[in-house]
Amino acid sequence: MTRQQPTRRLVLASQSPARLGLLRQAGLTPEVIVSGVDEDAITAPTPSELARVLGEAKAQAVAAREQAAGALVVGCDSVLELDGEALGKPADAEEATARWKAMRGRAGVLQTGHCVIDTVSGRQVSATASTTVRFGEPTDAEIAAYVASREPLYVAGAFTLDGRSAPFIDGIEGDHGNVIGISLPLLRRLLGDLGVPITDLWAPAAED
Repeated sequence: MTRQQPTRRLVLASQSPARLGLLRQAGLTPEVIVSGVDEDAITAPTPSELARVLGEAKAQAVAAREQAAGALVVGCDSVLELDGEALGKPADAEEATARWKAMRGRAGVLQTGHCVIDTVSGRQVSATASTTVRFGEPTDAEIAAYVASREPLYVAGAFTLDGRSAPFIDGIEGDHGNVIGISLPLLRRLLGDLGVPITDLWAPAAED
């Protein structure tokens, strides 16, 4: 029997291996085209809006390229909201250390902006998913060891649920995938708004 192929190309406008991994685990087979957007040049009034605008900028930059013609383009960006401030990737080890000392024992909100552009119709939809993250209380020595691993320098908020910092996070309220990089339930709703069932994008199931 012929296995069903995806009805549309899906392009991820991000170099995040975590986002790509989540999409693949959900049965999708996106191509990756890195946007090259200068995130530091973009501002917005609130962390939630900043995440959304960043996601839109990434999707728009890739959707405008010839190699994305005919595809559905997904752009995402995450920031951690703490004390009303948007925290992205720390600039260096010193900032990552200070960040963790400020976060421990507290809760922040991981905001991930999502944007999907249908390059055929030109339609664009976007929204932000929010997940509360409750941080544990790692010791100064644990923080130093974590920063020395360099992992926090490459992730928004200087932490991730699927890496070395997982033992330092007591819990979350909301979608765990959103914290890792992309909210699959929100992506499904955005695709639905464009008239594309997410099941139409599934790769063929493996044969027994």
